[in-house]
This record gives sequence, C-alpha cells and structure tokens, in this order.
Amino acid sequence: MTVELRDYQQNIISDAREALKTHRRVLIQAPTGAGKTVLASFMAQNAAKRGRRVFFVCHRRELIDQTSRTFNACDIEHGYIAAGYPRSNLMHVQIASVDTLKNRLESVLTPDIVIWDEAHHLAAGGWTRVYQHYNRAFHVGLSATPERLDGRGLDDKFDALIPGPSVSWLMENGFLANYRLFSIPGVDMTGARTVAGDFSARDSERAMDKAKIVGDIVRHWRKYASDKITIGFAVSIRHSQAIVERFKAAGIPAAHLDGDTKKEQRRRTLQALACGELQVVWNVGLFGEGYDLASNAGIDVSIGCVIDAAPTQSLSRYLQRCGRALRPQESKAVILDHAGNALRHGLPCEERTWTLEGRDVQDKNSENSEPVRQCPECFAVHKPFPQCPECGHQYVIEVREDPNEVDAELEEVDPIAMRRAAKIEQGRASTLRQLISLGQSRGYRNPVAWARHVYNARVAKRMA
Repeated sequence: MTVELRDYQQNIISDAREALKTHRRVLIQAPTGAGKTVLASFMAQNAAKRGRRVFFVCHRRELIDQTSRTFNACDIEHGYIAAGYPRSNLMHVQIASVDTLKNRLESVLTPDIVIWDEAHHLAAGGWTRVYQHYNRAFHVGLSATPERLDGRGLDDKFDALIPGPSVSWLMENGFLANYRLFSIPGVDMTGARTVAGDFSARDSERAMDKAKIVGDIVRHWRKYASDKITIGFAVSIRHSQAIVERFKAAGIPAAHLDGDTKKEQRRRTLQALACGELQVVWNVGLFGEGYDLASNAGIDVSIGCVIDAAPTQSLSRYLQRCGRALRPQESKAVILDHAGNALRHGLPCEERTWTLEGRDVQDKNSENSEPVRQCPECFAVHKPFPQCPECGHQYVIEVREDPNEVDAELEEVDPIAMRRAAKIEQGRASTLRQLISLGQSRGYRNPVAWARHVYNARVAKRMA
C-alpha cells in the first residue's frame, strides 16, 4: 500500500527533498494534527524501496507501538530497536527507542537516514549521543514546535527548516477544527520556582490544589462542554486523582490514567471514553507529544474538549495539549484553560514564525506574539475586537481629559477575521522597508529580523 499524501504534505516532502540536495540535516515543522507520522511513513517507505536503511527514533514506548500500527497499515515492513521487542536487524526500516538505541550503537547496522520524532528533544544527552554517532547519515527532524524548552533554537543540529502550514490555515481548510477557548481566573504562579525549564511540579500542584479551582473545573465543564468527550491534564497523579473524585462526586463518570497505567487498562479506559461510558479522562504525562488517542484506543475517539489544569512555561506542551481537541469534528472544540497557559502563550491558532535560531523566552513580548484578552463576563480568550465573540460583551473605551488620549481595554476580535486582516496588511507591505515599518507599528521586538524573514521567504517562493 502506497502512502497517500495531502497536497500540503506533498509540498513539505518536495521542499525537504530539495533541501536534502545541499544539506544532510533538515528539520520539518508541522503543527499537531498535520500528519507528521504520515510524512515519516512516506519517507521510510520510499527510502526502503531504494534499498536505504531508515531508523525512526522516538522517546516513549507508547509512540513505538503507535508508529508500528501506522507502518503496518501502510504495509511497511519494519523491525524494532527497543527493549522488550523482537529484533530483526535485516529489516530496512527500524522503529527505535532512543534509550535502547544509545546502548546498541555498536550492535546494529548503520542507517542511511535517521528520522527524529519530536526533534526538539535532541539537546538531551542520550539523543545527542545517537545523533553524533550517526554523523554520516541524513537526519530529518519532525516537530510541531522546533525549539528547546528554554526557547533556544536547533541551529546546532539542523541546517535547514521546512515550515509546514500554520494552525490557522489548517483550520480554514478543514484539516483542523476551530475552537472556543475559556481561561478561568484563579491560578497565581507568582514566586513559583523553575526546575528543568518549567514550573516546579510541587509549586504547580500547590497553586492548582485549591477547592475553588477544582470546583470551578467541574462547574465550567458542565457549563461549556458537558456534551463533549473530554480529556484533562493535571500536574501530578495525586492532583489528577483528586479531580477525578470531584467529577465522580458530581455524578460525572471520570477516570485517571498516567504513564505507569498498564497498557490494557489504558485501552479499556479510552474505549469506555469513546463509547460514552466515561465522559472525562484525566492524565499525567501520557497524552502529550505525538500521542494518538484513536490509535491507542483501537477505535475512533474524537476529543471535543481539553481541560488544562497544569501550568507550564513550555509553549510546546501547551500547544500539544490544545491540539488533542483540534482534530476535525462537526462542532467547535472547547479548551478550558484553568492554568492560565493561554494568557501566558497566546492562542493555539496564533501565527508563529519558526526559525532554527529559536526565540528569546525572557522577552514575553516577542515578535511572534499577538495580543489576547479575556472577557470579564464569560472568560473567553481571543484577539482584540469591540465585543466578545462568545457572549457579546461590549468593551468600553474611556476618554481622558485630554481628547487626544484614550485609555482603552485591549479589544477582542474573531480570530479568523483578525488573521485575515493581518495577512492582508502584511501582503500590502511589498518591500523590505515597508515590512520593517509594519513590524515597528505592530511593536515587534526585532522588526528588522522579522521583516527579513518574511521578505526572504517571499523571494524563495518566487524563485521556486
């Protein structure tokens, strides 16, 4: 069976092939839900047909099984380099656990191509060891958020970045669902410590483990998403189990899963969620990067709501969570943000310019950020607009004594209308100088760098 690609996926493959003519290390960026495993399947299948040896490297056991199911569906014969899995070294395609591979470097055949799943982890010690060992291979990275947790780039690992379509484009073209996002006030992370680049788990649990916040989670789910299949993200196992008990006490069927839950129990729980026996499943460290709930449940699971109750400084983790609910569906998805992550990182559909150089996370007003506001009436979070698109609340502009000055709330906007207006405005800036001026008017931290990136992308597209 030949892997079938969508048009935008074919464009990504074509761009990657072109880049690999002059570079050995290419990073593909594509949002959650854009089909990175499909891209990997296509690359592996075509390389194997030409007699090339391919390693697909991932970092979690769940992703090994998940990728194997996808490869099997595409009739891609493969072996495993992972503890507890049968060895078959002669297969041209190998699905490898990075933790096992780093210990078998001398006992397995050398690959021609290494495909790195969730390639932003390449800074980790074990990953780097494997990466450096195969320094003569071609390296293709896959990531929705191609930067390290601290915002630093991956220019020391890759030579070229192939950007995929934006989240907003995928929504507008029906490949991802649109959404409603509500960020509920209450969490205060002031003074929380940072450990390994993110909020301390203990401080996060302390901030979220309050009766009012837990009660609001149940109440707001009933208000906005009681008819939707829901998954929740908690700070810790204890925190997750406590929230599950509150849902059960309110008569709402709920369950908890984590990385230590046995595989068969996970499967039964997800099937119960898909069949309506459960309405909400909370998790810790499981439904994260690359996790396909439908594949792991064995049946179709369309997640309609995500509840985020785990504060994070990681843009990647935030976008991965939101992405769980953005698979195409009949109605808008609902994202209930009880952790303040939307106000911290922006909207999931925000236009973000990814580069190999990364970004400065110390500057919260980076050139890629766009203003968001929270409605004081319904807590919806969205772009500037004269009224809330959810409840119709009108924002008041207060006029100062000086008629030339106004003190105004940031206005809210329909995200789709805002994106279209921004694209039109950007399209009208036809020269580099005009783009720099536009970046300055938008308040970008580095308007010159932003303008050059946009201008160079236009030039490259015209020359293609």
